[in-house]
Amino acid sequence: MKISGFSMVKNGYKLYYPIKEAIQSILPIVDEFVIAVGDCDEDDKTIEIIEGINSSKIKIIHTKWDLKKYPRGMENAHQTDIAKSACTGDWLFYLQADEVVHEKYLDVITKRCEELYEDKEVEGLLFKYKHFWGDYNHYHRAHGWYPYEIRIVRNDPEIHSWESAQSFRRIPGFDMLNYRQKEGTYKLNVALVDAEIYHYGFVRPPDFMQNKTKALADIHQSRGADEKNKKEFALFDYGPLGKLEKFKETHPAVMQNKIESFDWADMLNYTGSDNKKRKEHRHERFKNRFMTLIENTFFGGEEILGFKNYNLLKNK
Repeated sequence: MKISGFSMVKNGYKLYYPIKEAIQSILPIVDEFVIAVGDCDEDDKTIEIIEGINSSKIKIIHTKWDLKKYPRGMENAHQTDIAKSACTGDWLFYLQADEVVHEKYLDVITKRCEELYEDKEVEGLLFKYKHFWGDYNHYHRAHGWYPYEIRIVRNDPEIHSWESAQSFRRIPGFDMLNYRQKEGTYKLNVALVDAEIYHYGFVRPPDFMQNKTKALADIHQSRGADEKNKKEFALFDYGPLGKLEKFKETHPAVMQNKIESFDWADMLNYTGSDNKKRKEHRHERFKNRFMTLIENTFFGGEEILGFKNYNLLKNK
């Protein structure tokens, strides 16, 4: 049994993505790690950072992004597919550039892959998620933040990245153009693995977070809706962190240097007072706050009425 890791990134250094840590976190259990690196800006150091890992397992594919051909976030999925198609493993382990796996889960993941290797009904493995916010000590347990996602899939050419690369679907005869198509696509049959993905996509200095927000708006062509907010506030406002869950466990060892470089505490709001003029985050909207209360009170924090892009096989 062979496991390939894969990912995609562009301007990872400039946008404060922990891409080095993401790759390093699963290198011990993969036979190769394929990453599609887009046409980064001249002052970006993503290539140098990845090459600096100095592992023969890493295979870099140099790509160019085309946001006209792949609008509305679909270039993310297209780039993911480029990396996926170059993988040679039986199982393909996908990590986005801001996702890291704790070393305590590596044996669990490997054993699960071995256990289900011959079970062809299982097309992918489903992971739990922990979404950090603002700093390394707070995370979301709120409705609207996906609690599970597919991160390991079979090496099957009919399985493709979907929409803006958050997940995967089976798409027979796919022309690799409209990654947001729903007709003729099929949710994957997946089994749960007892492991979490640590998502650090919202742990950045506020100025880097604002730059990431602008970059995502460009990719998704949604700049207009947020233009007023971007003009009024030069820095991203995370809001009051005191309302979030406190993280009391350990982070992945590969994140240690990143955590030690944390230096924007004085730019965060720990007091509970709030800037009433800032744009409301999705977890702060009344509907999501109400659903979060219901889920945490009556369902042990499990999301209800949320979209699930997978068929969970209960007996696996």
